[in-house]
Amino acid sequence: MKKKKYKAALDNPAKSLNKYSKVPGREVNDKTSTKMKTSKLIGYILAAVQAAASVIMVVMVLMLDMLPMKYMLPIILVLVFLWAVVFVSQLKAKKKAIAGKVFSVFMSLVLIIGSFYVFKANGAVKKISGGEYKIDSIVVAVRKDDKAESIEEAADYVFGVQYKLKGDNIRDAVTTINDELESEIAVQEYNSLNEQAQSLFDGNVNAIIYNEGYTGILEETFEGYSESVKIIYTHSIKTLLENDVSEVDVTDNTFSVFLSGIDVYGPIETNSRSDVNIVVTVNTKTHQVLLITTPRDFYVELPGISGGMRDKLTHAGIYGVDASIATLSQLYDVDIDFYARVNFTSLMEIVDVLGGVDVYSEYAFVTSDDTNWGMGEALNVQQGYNTFNGKQALMFSRERINIPGGDNQRGKNQQAVITAIIKKMVSPSMLINANGLINSVSGNVETSMSQDQIQELIKSQLAEGGAWNIYSVAAYGADSSEVCFSGGDMPLSVIWPDEASVNEIKTLVDRVEQGEVLEGSEQAQ
Repeated sequence: MKKKKYKAALDNPAKSLNKYSKVPGREVNDKTSTKMKTSKLIGYILAAVQAAASVIMVVMVLMLDMLPMKYMLPIILVLVFLWAVVFVSQLKAKKKAIAGKVFSVFMSLVLIIGSFYVFKANGAVKKISGGEYKIDSIVVAVRKDDKAESIEEAADYVFGVQYKLKGDNIRDAVTTINDELESEIAVQEYNSLNEQAQSLFDGNVNAIIYNEGYTGILEETFEGYSESVKIIYTHSIKTLLENDVSEVDVTDNTFSVFLSGIDVYGPIETNSRSDVNIVVTVNTKTHQVLLITTPRDFYVELPGISGGMRDKLTHAGIYGVDASIATLSQLYDVDIDFYARVNFTSLMEIVDVLGGVDVYSEYAFVTSDDTNWGMGEALNVQQGYNTFNGKQALMFSRERINIPGGDNQRGKNQQAVITAIIKKMVSPSMLINANGLINSVSGNVETSMSQDQIQELIKSQLAEGGAWNIYSVAAYGADSSEVCFSGGDMPLSVIWPDEASVNEIKTLVDRVEQGEVLEGSEQAQ
């Protein structure tokens, strides 16, 4: 019976075969067809995943808002082309098209990872931008050999305080301590910070309460101060800053930025002495950048703080970045729109992400023990151009003992490092390093420039390109020893400003604002 049905099927191929029918080779063809369909389905799924990853990548880049359309359009076209290649390879495939599938998986992974890093970069820009507040860290210090390790263990101590410098913050800290201990601490009031510290070392009080930003002042008066005490309590106070710069068009205006270099290990917003004080005036139309360095020991008035009395410029940072801006604005008669604060960690990371920088040095020298402390071996600097990594750039920037001109020359060296960084950042390599650069400075850089302003500035540079002209100038003066507003009655080393130097800088600012390209500028492109 089965043989007859099989024979009938062979004689009449058009006739349907029942479940007992078996055509030679048909089972193999059916299996091959099923595998092909499965392979195509997998290919289509992979193409769909690649398409989704491409869309996500484009959306992330658009959200980052740093690439001009002349870059965005080619990127979109390339992604569409690559997707089309994969899709057509699967659609027209007569075999399994393994190569197309592998390429699609590879592209999807690259796009997903890329989207993740772009997302991180967007978050990093948001984190460093729009600085809104400053932090005062009020600390309780005891002698190094004191048995107390916490404020609770010091509850019955006598605390030395002074209310002349930022007294409201000290009172706030005392109130907070009383609340935490649920009892009132005994305080002894002094007229100055130095009297406080001397009383601690003399044993007249057991602990002192002061703003941590003043530690540098105490170091100037008491050698080895930081190694002689220990901090057992910290109270942080946040103060909002006025930041009304949202209307400044950074792509169509001349604007100025106060660049403050601080050496802090806590939050970047912490008030601290500003060891680097550079005003950067930028004319985006003429591509002129003016770098103005002011010595940290410049003997100047602190507007709204010192009541006409002079102080070191570096001490202005103790009262907040706004105090430093007000001081330099008055000194040079310039409106400073933004600020940017960086610490030593961020400098090293920026230089390393850029792959090193070529820095010009006026002098050959070997860094001193003070600079090398904690940094390793001494750095041999050659006269002329030197290629530095992050650590070496920091050592070069910090040196002031083994170079002619001391602190004045250190300021010039810092300008040289900044110039080298600008040169690298405006070069085409910025496109490759932008993501790493943004992520590396997150947490170590703070600026009052908004996220939109940062994005517009970067986008404008990428769109227009062109060389930038960088002119550096440093204020100078005469060394002296004077009483400072923040330092009590003991004279400190200061630099009396040279009026001719200050007036020259004022003139240069005016020339840049009026659209002049300064002769002698160094080009960065």
